[in-house]
Amino acid sequence: MAATDTAPAMGRMGRWYRARALWPLAPLLLITLVGLGAPWLTPYDAYLRSGHAYQPPDWDHLLGTDEIGRDMLSRIIMGVRLTWLPALGIIAIGAGAGSLVGGASGAIGGRTDLVLQRVTELFQVLPSSILAMAVTATLGPGAVHSMIAISIFWWPWYARLVRAEIRACAQSSHVEAARLAGVRPVRLFVRYLFPAAIPTLIVTATLDVAIVILTLSMFSFIGLGLPAPAPELGAMSARALQNLIDFWWLPVMPAAAIFILAFTANLAGDAVRRRLDAV
Repeated sequence: MAATDTAPAMGRMGRWYRARALWPLAPLLLITLVGLGAPWLTPYDAYLRSGHAYQPPDWDHLLGTDEIGRDMLSRIIMGVRLTWLPALGIIAIGAGAGSLVGGASGAIGGRTDLVLQRVTELFQVLPSSILAMAVTATLGPGAVHSMIAISIFWWPWYARLVRAEIRACAQSSHVEAARLAGVRPVRLFVRYLFPAAIPTLIVTATLDVAIVILTLSMFSFIGLGLPAPAPELGAMSARALQNLIDFWWLPVMPAAAIFILAFTANLAGDAVRRRLDAV
């Protein structure tokens, strides 16, 4: 009787522990909602003057104002939108393109695998950051151009990952049994092979968000992002570095926002990894 009473309690504890392990996903979702709803969440217009220039943080402007008098909190909220959402877009494009290439390479094999792997290795050995900067500079500064340039060199890592997972799964007994049973190649790929790569793909993509955020911030910091007065976090910090001593909040607040975004993404990725490892 005691054992019977204990089993539901243990089940509830297990579910509570798994839910607790995913708590970093809550701020991740919150940041995404802030990015989507940024135009409606800003207390002031991020592009217009709303106070005195160089006003320190107070109750009217919680993060102070910039050199023109624009509210820093409003500009940082819009900066989250201009950094977070493009980062998610780059991850989606890279993971999608890498899954197509890696899936075809691992499932088809033969000469197709050889050709696709040589192309993938070519992109991997190139200095991706420098070439992405060159592509962005050629296309012209801007968020879309930065997304295109980074995505071009981001997909090979997902391609290698998906290929490795599919090749390992293809050797398993249940896939061999399905193949002997006459399952068609397309159904075999969709039903058995590609799902085996999804957990690792999700973990890698989640952990990559922080790296992409830092990369985008670096691009805007060196002037390859949106032109002024767009409130990109990296560009805001770069333009205000000369005021670090006298008006510290101008470069520090955007940099702190970048740190929070990257730190939150890392926590979420680690939580997802632990959750999938426990399954």
